Amino acid sequence: MPKEFYTERDIEDMVKRGILSLELSDGVVLTDLAYEKANKLGMRLVQQKPYTPPAAPIRPYLAQQSSQPVAAVIPSISPSLQQTTRPEPQAVVPPQPDGAALHQRIRDAVIARLGNQVDPKLLDVIITRVLQNTGVK
Repeated sequence: MPKEFYTERDIEDMVKRGILSLELSDGVVLTDLAYEKANKLGMRLVQQKPYTPPAAPIRPYLAQQSSQPVAAVIPSISPSLQQTTRPEPQAVVPPQPDGAALHQRIRDAVIARLGNQVDPKLLDVIITRVLQNTGVK
C-alpha cells in the first residue's frame, strides 16, 4: 500500500479548504514542518495508536529503568584506598563571553566563511535571535 506524504503546504491548503482533521495511520507520513503546522493551525490529528512526531524517534533504551539501584552498581572503596587516592584535578572552565562579544565572534566567523554572500543586516538579525533563544544576554 503506498504511503501518503503531507508537507507544511499540504496542511495549510487543507485548513484553507476547511478540512480540520486528518486521520493518521501507517500509510500517512507527516513531515516535521507539517506536524508543527497542523498543531499551530489547530488541525486535529486523529490516530488509532499514539502518534510519534517525525522528529521524535522511539528510543526504548533511554526509557528503560535500571533494575538495580545505583548504590549496588558502584563498588565500595576500602578505607585504606580512600586515604591514598588523590583528588582528581578540576577542569578549568574558561569564562563565557558576554552576548555582544559572542555576537561579534559568530558574525566574524560567518563572514570569514561566506564572505559577501550574506547580507550583514540579516546576519545580525539571525545571530541576535539565536542568542536570545539560547538565553545569552
